[in-house]
Amino acid sequence: MIKREPRGTIVVVGGGISGITAALETSEAGCEVVLVEKSASLGGRVARLHQYFPKLCPPRCGLEINLRRVRTSPWIRCLTSAEVLQIDGTPGSYRVEIRQNPRYVTEKCTLCGECAEVCPVERPDEFNLGMSTTKAVYLPHEAAFPMRFAIDDAVCEGSECGRCVQACPYGAIELDMEPEIVEVEAQAVIVATGWEPYDASRIEGLGFGTHPDVITNVMMERLAARAGPTNGRILRPSDGEPPKSVAFVQCAGSRDANHLEHCSGVCCLASLKQARYVREQYPEAEVYVFYIDIRAPGRLEDFYQVSQEDEHLHLVKGKVARVTPDDGAGQLVVEAEDVLSTTSISQSVDLVVLATGIVPSDTGGIRVDGGLRTDQHGFLTRKQPTDGLFVAGCATRPTDVATCVRDATSAVMGALQFCRE
Repeated sequence: MIKREPRGTIVVVGGGISGITAALETSEAGCEVVLVEKSASLGGRVARLHQYFPKLCPPRCGLEINLRRVRTSPWIRCLTSAEVLQIDGTPGSYRVEIRQNPRYVTEKCTLCGECAEVCPVERPDEFNLGMSTTKAVYLPHEAAFPMRFAIDDAVCEGSECGRCVQACPYGAIELDMEPEIVEVEAQAVIVATGWEPYDASRIEGLGFGTHPDVITNVMMERLAARAGPTNGRILRPSDGEPPKSVAFVQCAGSRDANHLEHCSGVCCLASLKQARYVREQYPEAEVYVFYIDIRAPGRLEDFYQVSQEDEHLHLVKGKVARVTPDDGAGQLVVEAEDVLSTTSISQSVDLVVLATGIVPSDTGGIRVDGGLRTDQHGFLTRKQPTDGLFVAGCATRPTDVATCVRDATSAVMGALQFCRE
């Protein structure tokens, strides 16, 4: 076999579905890749989903295949728990400065779990959006890559405790690790830093943060997931009981001059998908979706049409004004105006799900001459200060998984022009 020389090196910032796709496509086109992810494992928001729409299949089947390809590629170097600090230079000749933060657990880890057994510190599980806890030494999730424990130094007691070091039979824990600076010479950079859910506690009147049975759409995904905080059962957080009625509040903070002026595009279909989660688990449950407009572009119109045939799914055109507790019945009252019937509605339900919008992840820590360019909503623009800097996925606008994959491939096509033939 003739060993090929790489055409060059491309840095990919972000280890979600867009970043993973970009890394794979770049490596298979003959370039080395340095894939930089700030969290302790790859997968991003897709790893937290229960099912994709419209086929309602678990994302893990596709994600596992891609992660295996990443793991076995000799041309992809993954830096997790890492951040890009600065990008200097010109197209075809960049210097990328990366801070590799300590994981405190080395590749000697065998996942025996002895360290977590003795750890005395509990922390909110960020992967499950705080609905469960882990120890300070934790496995990010059951399908994590890299598949080894990490230590949260924000809560770990360090050498003052040291129980995990003593318990590890393989000597895999090093509490004296320090951050390191890694410099990479690259021909191009692809930024695929993804998105965050809008902070629902900022929306007055909808009850998030004041009533436990008001949750967000991303929390609902974790409740439905088999590896989630309730082992896949959708239960009311307040009492752990199955909900007999659920209201989905669309555009919670979106299309609103006081919060997010933009539409996040995927929320309508995501709520209809989650309505199916409820109906599959609880066939007699009543589901209400309060919406301004239902947006189901292209092939997703079929998914919308099938959802409308469910007699237990009620679509109400009207923006929700407030959500208040019904103390007498232990329920929540959703108040809205039904635009089509021009009547006011006060619907009592057991659980409320807020369809909060998509906001871009913070890229303020990346220093680039001229700064990274953003639009009026904070998303990265296609045209950046330097021609060898490309953007992809939800870092550029709200979009679905399939579009993120295509978007990443497009970014790779642009980046490859700065690598030698």
